[in-house]
Amino acid sequence: MRVAIAGAGAVGRSIAAELVEAGHTVMLIEREAHQFMPETVEQADWVLGDACEVSTLEESGIELCDVVIAATGDDKANLVVSLLAKTEFAVRRVVARVNNPANEWLFTDAWGVDVAVSTPRMLAAMVEEAVSVGDLVRLMTFRQGQANLVEITLPEETPLAGRAVRDIVLPRDSALVTILRGDRVIVPQPEDPLESGDELLFVTQSDLEPEIRAALGY
Repeated sequence: MRVAIAGAGAVGRSIAAELVEAGHTVMLIEREAHQFMPETVEQADWVLGDACEVSTLEESGIELCDVVIAATGDDKANLVVSLLAKTEFAVRRVVARVNNPANEWLFTDAWGVDVAVSTPRMLAAMVEEAVSVGDLVRLMTFRQGQANLVEITLPEETPLAGRAVRDIVLPRDSALVTILRGDRVIVPQPEDPLESGDELLFVTQSDLEPEIRAALGY
């Protein structure tokens, strides 16, 4: 299967690496020179250009792809890429990343999207299905135990209440990906304040969970 990925940031490169490992032919399209890093996924074809431009898509031969994945960090760009791929190049399957949950309603077949992927929605579903063990829940294991998705709930007396997300000093190769607050699913920004009772979801290497707990004052 030939797959084109618009956006070669961390998400796009990770998807590309997984697909290449699974034996698929992958093309990455990236407009920003600082993110154009062919050495990170050497088996993929790389195109430096704007996937929102018809000329770029034509030159890349996107009509030969079985699947297009719009994986940029900009919802507007992902919608444009999806619409062009479906209407101008008749790509059979279009998958689009939803960055802001408030925009999820736009990601429909009217914009050429066959599958909309909203990380907060998926993570929230995983949390609801998980079985809690104390205040730390091991939700799933990636890459045969090398990385985990874990959830830690801030207690009522947490010293982090009112502090910004940027104030959490995490170990390397760890990331805060979602905050669950009541019925809200928040994609954290550096300036967002933390509150007691927040459920924080992290992606981290399996051996770094104790360091994350320490960073949160546990």
